[in-house]
Amino acid sequence: MTQARVALITGAASGIGAEIAQTLFRDGCDIVIADLHEPDFLADLKADGQRSLFVTTDLSQPAQCQSLVERISQEWGGVEILVNNAGFQHVSPLEDFPEAVWEKMLQVMLTAPFLLTKYVLPGMKQRQWGRIINMGSIHSQVASLNKAGYIAAKHGLVGLTKTTALEGGPFQITANVICPAYVRTPLVEQQIAAQAETLGISVAEVESEVFLKASATGRMIEPAEVASMVSYLCSDKAKSITGACWTIDGGWTAQ
Repeated sequence: MTQARVALITGAASGIGAEIAQTLFRDGCDIVIADLHEPDFLADLKADGQRSLFVTTDLSQPAQCQSLVERISQEWGGVEILVNNAGFQHVSPLEDFPEAVWEKMLQVMLTAPFLLTKYVLPGMKQRQWGRIINMGSIHSQVASLNKAGYIAAKHGLVGLTKTTALEGGPFQITANVICPAYVRTPLVEQQIAAQAETLGISVAEVESEVFLKASATGRMIEPAEVASMVSYLCSDKAKSITGACWTIDGGWTAQ
């Protein structure tokens, strides 16, 4: 990072978002974390001249998306890097998929990124610089059974990202989407344990035979790998990279 930037990361209390927040802080950014729960690592983000802030935010509420950006603009001058990372999963066949859950998934994982992008763009245009990174998924490109809400939202992020790239390009604003396969996070670990109990097999078998069956590398992705890609896309070295899907899937889609 060539100079200090204000970075807003949603869903950064744990998992991928936490790794991204800490990586961007190490890169010299001022960090704003928007989540429902305050992260344990916030007190550790200390460096001369750098700031970190947690804002309790329910991204399913449009008014909170707007007030979040307004607060950062008033207190810190605006958002220069936006990482739309927040998300959650629900597994259910289409005919049983709860409509309220569907609506909340789209609100958190598609509408909130749209709103936050909408609200930060004017400031980025004024500064003639900006980075917007949307956290997609391998399910931005392929589908799996019983995940209609998640997959619909993640596919939608690709379209949002490409449109943002076209509109932001003349103002030196880039927009990209990162599409990882299974990343070793507490949420995924819980999913593996639940599958092991349901299927009556070991956690190791679920990981290798269910979650990593389509992976060429045969291993889980670490959060730091995703955060490193975010760091690169936020740098001036990536100023001509925009509107792209960056797949980190261990060879899943090569088949």
